[in-house]
Amino acid sequence: MISATAPDAWSMVSSLAKRDGSAGQPQLAALARDACDPRDVADAAHHLCFLHGRQPGVIEHAAAHSDFDFARDWLIEAAAGFAQERGHLVALAAAAGPMPSTPGQANTEAAIAAQRHAIDMLSQSERRGCALGAAIALVLDWPAIRTGLDAAAIRQGADPVPLTLPDSAATTDLVAMLAANRATERAMLFGMEQLLAQHRGLWDLMEARSEARAG
Repeated sequence: MISATAPDAWSMVSSLAKRDGSAGQPQLAALARDACDPRDVADAAHHLCFLHGRQPGVIEHAAAHSDFDFARDWLIEAAAGFAQERGHLVALAAAAGPMPSTPGQANTEAAIAAQRHAIDMLSQSERRGCALGAAIALVLDWPAIRTGLDAAAIRQGADPVPLTLPDSAATTDLVAMLAANRATERAMLFGMEQLLAQHRGLWDLMEARSEARAG
């Protein structure tokens, strides 16, 4: 478990998101390429919908389980912004077509169900700061995910919608306030680490499915 004091909390959190998030995942990078297999786009869009296309989702659950008054405005802004992201994601999945037939579908369904369960548990955790950590990780990781989704949308002739999630200044303030208490800081970091791990697992699964279809 990483730990930090409040003054350097944002540096640590942003580094964690960059290091362990979606930005470095090869399968996400593949979605942005002009030569990307359309089946890979459809696969990613549908599975992202399965994890994050529902409402309530991570941010709404975190809001319901948060008793931090200082987090209220951030959560309201994040929930409104991600509601728009859900619409964008659903539209992309519909435009991309049905989920592609892939060997090992039963194993995929079990894996993605386990990921969704893990995300649900994180975002509804009663451990103070954990659910907020998961929500922060989603907000920080989503712009990287949008790079691949936006490239796919442009290839389909759609104009990507602007991203309206909380900016870094608002998130920096929230992280600093959570990190002022060491127990809350540890819970926030745990929620972040685990949410990012589920995203990495998703991209690993998408890469394995792409290779199975190619083989």
